[in-house]
Amino acid sequence: MSASSLPAIGDPRVQRLTSLDALRGFIMVMLGSSVFGLHRVAVNIGESGIWPLVKFHTEHAAWETNMGWIGVSFWDLIQPLFMFMVGVSLPYSYAARKRRGQSDSQVLLHTLWRSLALVMLGVFLASTGSSQTRFVFTNVLAQIGLGYTFLFLLVRARPVIQASTIGVILTGYWLFFFLHGGSDGLVLPESASHVMEAPFQQWSKNVNAAADVDRWFLNQFPRPGDERFSFNGGGYHTLNFIPSLATMILGLMAGQLLMSRRDDRKKLVWLMAGGAVCLLLGVLSGMFVCPIVKRIWTPSWTLFSGAWVLWTLALFYLVFDVARLRRIAFPLVVVGMNPLAMYMMGQLLRGWLIRNLTIHGGGITSGVAGGLGMSEMTRGQFMPLWQYTAAFIVMWLVCYGMYRRKIFLRI
Repeated sequence: MSASSLPAIGDPRVQRLTSLDALRGFIMVMLGSSVFGLHRVAVNIGESGIWPLVKFHTEHAAWETNMGWIGVSFWDLIQPLFMFMVGVSLPYSYAARKRRGQSDSQVLLHTLWRSLALVMLGVFLASTGSSQTRFVFTNVLAQIGLGYTFLFLLVRARPVIQASTIGVILTGYWLFFFLHGGSDGLVLPESASHVMEAPFQQWSKNVNAAADVDRWFLNQFPRPGDERFSFNGGGYHTLNFIPSLATMILGLMAGQLLMSRRDDRKKLVWLMAGGAVCLLLGVLSGMFVCPIVKRIWTPSWTLFSGAWVLWTLALFYLVFDVARLRRIAFPLVVVGMNPLAMYMMGQLLRGWLIRNLTIHGGGITSGVAGGLGMSEMTRGQFMPLWQYTAAFIVMWLVCYGMYRRKIFLRI
């Protein structure tokens, strides 16, 4: 895509796309509802029917095998979609600020403020319920904040520079892990480690280059009871923001493609072809270069997930902006235009809503379930579905009220 195919900054033809709000809304529905409690239902029911599959796809894969792409779940793809959409949205927000007459230095200052605010919000959410601030940076908001300024610096770069930057990031990150000498003398609980077999041992859980950086970096901050940080229970690391920056750059390229003067068919072809290239490179690199592991955002995971986020964007663009089926997008758009509000409610209020709706509305739920002929055991198994759905409906109604009053949370 040449620079000449992009509309000029401030071009009035740059319009808000329903597909972007709808896709952002879909992501927030998944996060805000935590997929409607289906994982808990699957745990309650056990190894019966489709429920093992539901259980697998509503949580992150525990870790991966040497052929790790087999273990990727639906839930694994939500964070890449989130970060990808940050990149897609950036050229639109940049163009909007330029239309308002802001200089590049003013936009850069706002970008720096936004980056800092996102990191601090991530730390705040990680610290909720703790007696002391928990300085961890693996929350998705913190990860976006750590990479956002670097993403902004590429907003006016040519596509070849953006693509080359993705290549440099992924190659450099692979080398960083590959050349790591190992964590000498480190002893971890069995549950905290997952040792990969050769030639992928450098990507083992909590025994890798990024984990060693965290064992130094996170211990520079105050910690509860002066306890030193030694491992992350889920295997996540602060440096995940580096390869996930490549995911955001991929989104930036996709956003500029959608803003371009190309016709809809060519845009869809580019998105689908880009996804095919990412899938091929992701699977091949997952077999021969490094395992596909979401939790440490390996280069092969970046490419593999890149395929699915590009294809998902293509699907939403086809349905809502090419076929113009915009009415059915409304429930998603309500959330997609207030993603921060839904995300914060999901993190801070969902548990409180579930508790209080269960206490004060449990009788209604039991009455409806009884009317449907459900046994007491079945009611108990499916209770998380009613709880999480009811809490989500309340949060959606809050977003709807904000939408009606044109109240949109922004950083």
